[in-house]
Amino acid sequence: MIKQSLISSAIVSALFSSYAFAGDVKGKVVDHNNQPVSGAKLHLHGKSQSVSTDKNGLFTISVDADSQLHVSKNNYIDERINVTENNGFVTVKLNPSAVESIVVFASALHKNNVEMAAPVSVLGGDELKNAAKPTLGETLKGIPGINSSYFGPVSSSPIIRGLDGPRVKIMQNGLDSSDASRVGPDHANTNDSLSAQQIEVLRGPATLLYGSGAIGGVVNVVDNRIPRDVIETLSGAAEYSHDSVSNTNTYAALLETGNDGFNFHFDGVSRKGGNYETPTFKLPEDEHHDEHDAHDDHHEEEHHDEEHMDEHEEHAEFANQVDNTFIDSQQFNIGSSYVNEHMTIGLSFGRIDTDYGIPAHSHAHHEHDEHDEHDEHDEHDEHDEHDEHDEHDEHDEHDDNVFARVKQDRWQALFNYALHNQWIESVSVRAGYTDYKHSEIEGEQIGTTFTNKSSELRASLEHKLGNWHGILGYHFSDSDYAAQGEEAFTPATQTKIHSLYLLEERNFGDFTLELGARVEDYQLSSRISTHEEHEHEHEHEHEHEEHTEGDVDYQLDMTNISASIGGVYEFIDGHNVALNLSRSERAPLTAELLSNGSHIATNTYELGLGYHLEDGEAHFEPEDIKQETATNIDLSVRRFIGDFGYTINVFYNDINNFYYQKNTGLMYSHAHGIEEADHFHEGSQPVFQFTSQDAELYGIELDAHYRINDKNRFKVFADSLSAKLKNGNALPRIPSNKLGVKYEYAYEGFQANMTVTRYAKQDDITTYETNTMGYTLVDASVQYDFSQSGIDFVAYMNLDNLTDELGFVHSSFIKEQAPLPGRNIKLGVRAYF
Repeated sequence: MIKQSLISSAIVSALFSSYAFAGDVKGKVVDHNNQPVSGAKLHLHGKSQSVSTDKNGLFTISVDADSQLHVSKNNYIDERINVTENNGFVTVKLNPSAVESIVVFASALHKNNVEMAAPVSVLGGDELKNAAKPTLGETLKGIPGINSSYFGPVSSSPIIRGLDGPRVKIMQNGLDSSDASRVGPDHANTNDSLSAQQIEVLRGPATLLYGSGAIGGVVNVVDNRIPRDVIETLSGAAEYSHDSVSNTNTYAALLETGNDGFNFHFDGVSRKGGNYETPTFKLPEDEHHDEHDAHDDHHEEEHHDEEHMDEHEEHAEFANQVDNTFIDSQQFNIGSSYVNEHMTIGLSFGRIDTDYGIPAHSHAHHEHDEHDEHDEHDEHDEHDEHDEHDEHDEHDEHDDNVFARVKQDRWQALFNYALHNQWIESVSVRAGYTDYKHSEIEGEQIGTTFTNKSSELRASLEHKLGNWHGILGYHFSDSDYAAQGEEAFTPATQTKIHSLYLLEERNFGDFTLELGARVEDYQLSSRISTHEEHEHEHEHEHEHEEHTEGDVDYQLDMTNISASIGGVYEFIDGHNVALNLSRSERAPLTAELLSNGSHIATNTYELGLGYHLEDGEAHFEPEDIKQETATNIDLSVRRFIGDFGYTINVFYNDINNFYYQKNTGLMYSHAHGIEEADHFHEGSQPVFQFTSQDAELYGIELDAHYRINDKNRFKVFADSLSAKLKNGNALPRIPSNKLGVKYEYAYEGFQANMTVTRYAKQDDITTYETNTMGYTLVDASVQYDFSQSGIDFVAYMNLDNLTDELGFVHSSFIKEQAPLPGRNIKLGVRAYF
């Protein structure tokens, strides 16, 4: 017993011993011209605390053992140098990067985006603030390989390389956002770009760290709601902006302070606006117009060919705004932390309260009436106030328009202890709890309510074993999802995930090898209604809670295994080539597996993989459900030094058992159920069923920069994507290819830029889609930095869609009802103190 006690004490001492304080290392960070670099971040491997250089580039950091000092600054190439207790004064020189380079929070191993084996893009700083839109999809859509689902300007999710929904993980500080945006395209993300420090987009499978929901990629929104660095002074920021296209006013505020290692953070955003204006476009003949009708192949082209107006066009209705696209949103985050040399511990709370209109989405027939007046009983009169000064008052919300009311409370906790041990660098635990509620309201009635209560925990051990540096982790999530009401086309479901993952890297001179693996136990459980009157369940909102005769308890239990191998080779100073091969498995989510009902947002009747259609009836027969398995190859070539830099990504994604919705050729109506298409009734919806077939997606992405001189910079970006089933049929709603050029000018405190982006015609379509014509967007902005009374100001003006181009988004479910906004002038000012 004594021997065992001595051994245990020795192990604990080895793991958790702290070295005696020996001294400080002082130094200076300079650029290639030996000018001081302020705001550079310095962090010792094995410690939690980081420091930043002052305006003279000077820093002081405590060192109690031999360590590696990691020095980073946005748009400079990272430096890593070895330091000792007796190092004395050191000078670190940072070389500018020819492409945007930022440390990626989601990399887990403190990697810069130009150092990673998998392609990553990061949007941060003033560029992010100026580009911020109410949705992540619209904020990020200019990045090569990234597009937007565009269900109106306030409900648009990111699409990564043609994949979206359940294949793209939306995260906040490394934890799942836990909203309902993966269920339907009309459900908005709960992440706001204005409160973010940076937004990271990991292209290709990121399943090793973040699970099977990241089989297509990850969008990680990083903010400072739990401060990770010591804050020694009171600082803050405030912002106001106005968008002319929708008469939207946005207010944002940030406040941070700290003392003796204790830190406090607050941020808040308020946004209120009305319907957005567009160039004049032709409304669909019927708001229940069947976009999935193969006979309408040329309908989209008619929008652009007024010379050949037929009899229908002569009586067509036109609009110059999209009804029911208002937003009224308030959200805030508060957080606190304690940080010392070895430990960070913190807690945060955030609340979101948002109402937003859902275009082309009502439970009754929408009519476009230019002279419709307010109804005194309309529940959202409060949202019509924003139209007081809008010259399009005649397009007020109708009684039958549906709007969403989103409420979310979110808690996050962080614990990190840096052992500064020979083997174990740090132990980290992140945890989150989210209570989410999304109600769709028509007039005074709540049509459908979606709820999701989720818990998540991520524990990791960062370590060094010989020449290997890596992270071993455990990931747990528990999601309790439910829907009640007439759009409750999916049953209440509980999903639990337990995972173990390992990521390792090793340097071999100029080559870095990365290996990773993840084992995930996936459990989905639900009670499935099998009685014949399933379609009338919305009349009995709470009936699903009872154990009715014929209902069955269903559970899906799968083990998903993912693995990857990758490498980065710096073949010349400032040039590297990265290759990453991954294999990822994914189990179906609730909507893909258990859907059985009308999905009003897409105007379809949806059936999941677990159903079998026979004689117009859907039978629940969940047999032989196979995992979706993706084998992905990514090749990246980068130059990130000097005046000319570029990133070229080429990828190929081979997916077995790809889940997608197939048009059955049947129609559904509430009165008659599922029938053959020739039995068409008013209000009928096409029946789409999830099925699985092999698919392949491949493409190329380009992002190139040329620095002409200190004042002028030029950028070219492009992407091209092909996405097909292996039987040769195209996948639906695949984004158009794009090509863009951007010119930037900067002189002292003045900055200006102009971007021209061409979205190509999309005619590689399924039989039930229509062609989408190409369009060109011209955007410009000017910014001026100045100081007044000790406060730094940034005044800016953005000109979006300068030529007032009419553009339809092919990846949108409602492309014909909701074109892109017209010309917009955004005026804003930010203040920093």
